[in-house]
Amino acid sequence: MKTEKAHALPDASGKRFAILVADFYADLAAQLEDGARRALRDCGVAADAIETVRVPGCFELPIAARRLIAGSQLDGVVALGVVIRGDTPHFDFVAGECARGIMDVMLGSGIPIGFGVLTTENRAQAEERADPARGDKGYEAAVAAATVATIEPKRETARVGFR
Repeated sequence: MKTEKAHALPDASGKRFAILVADFYADLAAQLEDGARRALRDCGVAADAIETVRVPGCFELPIAARRLIAGSQLDGVVALGVVIRGDTPHFDFVAGECARGIMDVMLGSGIPIGFGVLTTENRAQAEERADPARGDKGYEAAVAAATVATIEPKRETARVGFR
């Protein structure tokens, strides 16, 4: 069940975004991408200000984000994908390294990246979270990126004396 949004949507008109989609679970990735597009549109982002790039899986998201940010004037990125736990430790490596890599790129570049990578125990959980009527996590990730992209840096006034 979807919860009520805590605050109004940001006005990201005039901003440029990239949506990075890990296609390993293509049907779920498509739902996440649809949610991200709706969110950016709801935040005032023009359709021609959104670039979409596809990668094979979630492990490739951090390097793709880094390359996109380095080569363009993006204000934000939305990283989307699905990692479902299996019978091997593959899940732990892919999910953990994807999250760490995205954070490294975000902190290193100063460009916000909405983290829309689902990490679930099974496909049913992933389907619920990707579904626009139930979880809509692609939408939420894009709103997060747009929200941070609209934060303007504040200039701190010089202080004199002791703090």
